[in-house]
Amino acid sequence: MRDILIGIDAGTSVLKSVAFDLEGRQIAAAAIANSYETVGRGGVVQDLARTWADAAATLRDLAGKVENLASRVAAVSVTAQGDGTWLIDRDGEPVGKGWLWLDARAGDIVDRLRADPGEAARFARTGSGLAACQQGSQLVWMRDHAPEMYAGATTGFHCKDWLYYKLTGKRATDPSEACFTFGDFRARSYSDEVIGFLGLERLKHLLPEIVDGAREQHALSAEAARATGLLAGTPVVLGYVDVVCTALGAGLYEPGTDTGCSIIGSTGMHMRLAPSADDVHLNADRTGYVMCLPVPGAYGQMQTNMAATLNIDWILQIAADVMTAMGTAPKKSDLLGRIDHWLEQAGDTPLVFHPYISEAGERGPFVDATARASLIGLSVSHGFADMVRAVLEGLALSGRDCYVEMGALPKRIRLTGGAARSRSLRRIVGAALGASIQTSEREEAGAAGTAMIAAVSLGIYPSMEACVRDWVTPYQRPAEPHDPVLAERYDRLFPIYRQSRQALRPTWHDLAAVPPSPQD
Repeated sequence: MRDILIGIDAGTSVLKSVAFDLEGRQIAAAAIANSYETVGRGGVVQDLARTWADAAATLRDLAGKVENLASRVAAVSVTAQGDGTWLIDRDGEPVGKGWLWLDARAGDIVDRLRADPGEAARFARTGSGLAACQQGSQLVWMRDHAPEMYAGATTGFHCKDWLYYKLTGKRATDPSEACFTFGDFRARSYSDEVIGFLGLERLKHLLPEIVDGAREQHALSAEAARATGLLAGTPVVLGYVDVVCTALGAGLYEPGTDTGCSIIGSTGMHMRLAPSADDVHLNADRTGYVMCLPVPGAYGQMQTNMAATLNIDWILQIAADVMTAMGTAPKKSDLLGRIDHWLEQAGDTPLVFHPYISEAGERGPFVDATARASLIGLSVSHGFADMVRAVLEGLALSGRDCYVEMGALPKRIRLTGGAARSRSLRRIVGAALGASIQTSEREEAGAAGTAMIAAVSLGIYPSMEACVRDWVTPYQRPAEPHDPVLAERYDRLFPIYRQSRQALRPTWHDLAAVPPSPQD
């Protein structure tokens, strides 16, 4: 009996394969730490062959945890980290290493293209702001600086597309990544106008066919069967980009509810559901993403902070450094456990913290590589506890900043990511957004989301709405209502947060122009 769906989620940190039963209950999981490397100035790449070998290994490991796995698999579905450029030649062999979304080499290209008068029309078609992480920007960089990098290439993939090719032999990409990179989100197809704006007409042959995994599958090849231990002919589904799958598994799509979804991890991702193309709200700064969902006519709109919990890591590291200098070397878990204590100690006099701690600046809801964190309003009455509180509040206000740029604030936020386990952060985020907060018992939201696409594709469920009722709704914890008194505080702080970050922008640029201090 084919009673198992496998979701592969090849993330930036971990590559995992997760087995679910047909009703969405997780059975087992196997994972391998991902591996990538930095090259030159701003380059971040990943070995294609190793990525496939690791994916195959997790499937073999999964077989050791699930009895008779191969004969029970109804389908395998794959998602992965988004953006990037993974090139292969005519024979299917890698052309160099894959560029990741972390790669910053195309930053200057993005600045130039964003200043072009044609950028507004490009943004209106894709619904997605230009960024150095995107395949379009990266191919322009290769064209201008190192055309030998794509010599011999016949197809340009993203990570999940490469794994799908290795599983099936099919060269394809999905509607979400195809459209926010090179396409028209309303038509769910490539756009000659967008390709022309990027000046990539001569490289158009690299773009693979767009395959909607919610409607079609391809068979596991004999070669992939030997590598994975699964049966040749097993249906394989090309999932959407990992952010879409994570949002799907976390509960972004639930017709009839006004729900947003925020992922608070190393980076912060804030999403709202657009039930139709007419509900998409494109912002004036031309940032964010519009992502096709595996639902006819529906879209996820996203704004992303470059850094989220990295800001918490920073403030805790300051505490660790001081304590270490005093002869005590605390563990990170001990410091995380003290956050609630520090919040209780914090005073009432407000501070404003802009959480732009990443050296790459900020990308949502504005793009500025020179953006830097700041703490405004300090006086002698403030202590370390006040700074901790300001950092958490800054994360919440940056989330509100992102949601405001996508339209009205949602009434409920489905919160996921490591920081969602913090009751204090949930309370602050809920109040800053004026929304109830809901978390899920399901940890593998990305793998679940791609498996849900397979469940609909195979006809196990007649629609994604029906699938959500079994795969998502039962795993949602009760919603936590927001604190109206705290919400009033953040309603007053938010305009100050926005005004000050806008005023500081020239200062960031001037500061970036100051040469570093000479070394002794």
